[in-house]
Amino acid sequence: MFRSSRKLSYRSSRSLYQKKKPLPRKWILLSIPLVLIGLELLVRLLVGVSGKTDELAVFQGEPLKVSAYRLKYLDRSGKLYDGLSNQGQLTVKQSPVMGYRLMGNQQQQDWAINEQGFRSDQAIAPDKPKDEVRIFVLGGSTAFGQLSSTNQTTFTKQLEDRLNQQVVAQKENPGKFRPAILPYFADELDKALALPAQIRDSRYRVINAAVPGYISGNELSKLAFDVLSYKPDFIVVLNGYADLLVPSTQEGSDIPGTETLLESAPRHLLMGITEQVKTLISQLFLVKAFQYWVLQPQDALKQVVPPVEGDAPLAQRLPTEADELSRRVDRYRQNMQQFARLTSASKIPLIVAMQPEITGRDPSQHTPREKEILNQLGANYPQQVKAGYSGLQRSLDQVKKEVPQVTTFNFYNAYADFKGEAFQDAIHLTDAANASLSNRLFDAISKQLQLQPKPYGGTEPPAS
Repeated sequence: MFRSSRKLSYRSSRSLYQKKKPLPRKWILLSIPLVLIGLELLVRLLVGVSGKTDELAVFQGEPLKVSAYRLKYLDRSGKLYDGLSNQGQLTVKQSPVMGYRLMGNQQQQDWAINEQGFRSDQAIAPDKPKDEVRIFVLGGSTAFGQLSSTNQTTFTKQLEDRLNQQVVAQKENPGKFRPAILPYFADELDKALALPAQIRDSRYRVINAAVPGYISGNELSKLAFDVLSYKPDFIVVLNGYADLLVPSTQEGSDIPGTETLLESAPRHLLMGITEQVKTLISQLFLVKAFQYWVLQPQDALKQVVPPVEGDAPLAQRLPTEADELSRRVDRYRQNMQQFARLTSASKIPLIVAMQPEITGRDPSQHTPREKEILNQLGANYPQQVKAGYSGLQRSLDQVKKEVPQVTTFNFYNAYADFKGEAFQDAIHLTDAANASLSNRLFDAISKQLQLQPKPYGGTEPPAS
């Protein structure tokens, strides 16, 4: 009796075990996409409830401001390049003359590009009004205002505001400025000369014609083929750093990676398919949410110095050999000499300034974030940059010697004693630092705009 029940129990358990067959592999494979779709819909629902839908829609797995300023490349026909990473939001189009140029009529919360491709909220009239003074700013990403909060916080817009504000102040409070005719008596003359000089009564436009990634060769083409047609009254060039990054074999910056795409048609096709798959995956809210809330790259520090192919550190892009550095510096000198000759022939005042750079800061003034930036740049980076800037300075000295009327500045250590955070990465300025730069350029430009007061020309005033 006991044995039979035991045998029955064993057979029952065995039959139950045999019934539990594993699911066929094809059903498992088919269920994976369904599970992912379900998770994607669930994540989108949760993101919608949290109010982050718009933010995650533009999130590209990096700080939102970084992707806002990262370049998006179009070919000459206006189509995206197959095989190139196009996650940026600032669209540029290939140009046979300038390498690439900013597309017109773009807008994002951090910047606005007008119909001519300049960083401005308003279009520039082809015919310059008689009462308008146009100051064009050329350069790369620092001049463009990379990582600035808005157009209004760039140094170009702040410079424009300062010039126009002085004109208003001169009209409303003429007694606070140097008079048009100097007084006769010595004590009154001293007081008058101590007052700030008036500048020309005009409407000032400072046009930001800079393009991220440009080096001196691109800027020279931009001046000759684009800017001069707008009849500028002043040209300001803020550059230098990008010339140190680009190999001497290149005359200017171009869309990175295009030569690689043209080398092999099969490779081009494979890169295009790979990039499309990567883009498709990166656009899933499931991926975006994991990156945004778990990995939190929006709080990470990232160097954004375009144009860049791959993620090579800046120290690796700077020249390590003296001969290569000399060739890059010589390229810069030749282009800036052409700048000086062209503007001099057109009788346009030219201001050339080497852009600020983080190693020019006094170490005692570094903020915690700036210390992190320097650590990321590496131990060899400061020495490489200083060698490069020394070469650039020698180049500007030669330009100044050939064309003495050119005004030159070296802003490498312009923020040595700046209080507070000046840099967001190696070369791009905070909003406060942009304000400081606008003040420096205001001082330089206003000197050339000053009205020279006339001496007292009447008869000697009667004694009181």
